[in-house]
Amino acid sequence: MADLRLGFPPARPLSRVHIARGALARLGAFVRGTTGARRVALVTDARVLALWGAEARRALRRGGVAAEVFRVPRGEAAKRPAELARLWDRFAAAGLSRADGVVALGGGSVGDLAGFAAASWLRGVAWVCVPSTLLAQVDSSVGGKTAVDLPAGKNLVGAFHQPAGVLVDPDLLTTLPARQRRAGLAEVIKKGFAVDAALFAWCERQADGLAAGEPPALAGAVARAIRAKARVVMADEREREGGTRTALNFGHTLGHAIEAATGYRGPLHGEAVAVGMRAAAELSVAVAGLAPESRVRLEAMLDHVGLPVRMPPLPVARLLAAMARDKKRRNGRIRWVLTPRIGDASVPRAVPSSLVRAALLHAGARG
Repeated sequence: MADLRLGFPPARPLSRVHIARGALARLGAFVRGTTGARRVALVTDARVLALWGAEARRALRRGGVAAEVFRVPRGEAAKRPAELARLWDRFAAAGLSRADGVVALGGGSVGDLAGFAAASWLRGVAWVCVPSTLLAQVDSSVGGKTAVDLPAGKNLVGAFHQPAGVLVDPDLLTTLPARQRRAGLAEVIKKGFAVDAALFAWCERQADGLAAGEPPALAGAVARAIRAKARVVMADEREREGGTRTALNFGHTLGHAIEAATGYRGPLHGEAVAVGMRAAAELSVAVAGLAPESRVRLEAMLDHVGLPVRMPPLPVARLLAAMARDKKRRNGRIRWVLTPRIGDASVPRAVPSSLVRAALLHAGARG
């Protein structure tokens, strides 16, 4: 069990992160303790509702919190502006007030959508995130980034809105499909390779347990990855220009482009990021001084947990167009987060187009 309190200047309320097996049973008390709300909108998708909805509602009732369920589509389909507008309409019909709250129960897409709805409803109401996937537990649940997608790109419309609390129950991972688990491990590996060398070394030591989905290994990964991200986020909440949080975008320049270029119907986020990390490591060796053996270690770790080596055969031109809309671009130039050593990814930099093209082709794109 672990508890973290993330503080953000100037003097805003702390965001409490509670990590414990079986924590879902204490959801009601957690919501009351972090938000003070006695009534919440419980935002989730059909699969998570079937698996964990009854237990979540019982826990809320035990804590004296009334809940109305708001079901949204599964996966990236939830992160559409139309779904956000639908939530607003349903909040209005339910009479959701500033004294009430929002609880996001589900994966990263549910959290992104529900968090943005909470950020924008009545100019901001309190919310609690209960991530049900490994990807959400180790990444999107911590840090306050909320957003929806546009056809032009991923997460282009959103807000920083810190959750009052994040309740992380590793037991929720017992129902996670193996593919989703592997996709979540991509973000654990990314945090280690980009910002925490000790975490990456721990992943290497635990590679067999992580690949097999052993509960102790996954619980350890969750706690360590959250602590790594918390350190970065507290130092740079809003990913300012030149700030340390940008390092967490290692692999995202190409990863997000793959997602956008496939209309969010292709690889899972973690799968796309894994391919993006391979390309970023290749470019890091070429222009940032990363030792080739460090790239080999990253490739071996990704291979060991079963993450993809290549992307679908997408046209290079389509990928470059998607990357040109990336949030890290400057003066119209595509920039990549690269690293000179494990655990020390840097602010984005421009990379010669010939090297980028070669890396995309090596990753499976077609010319």
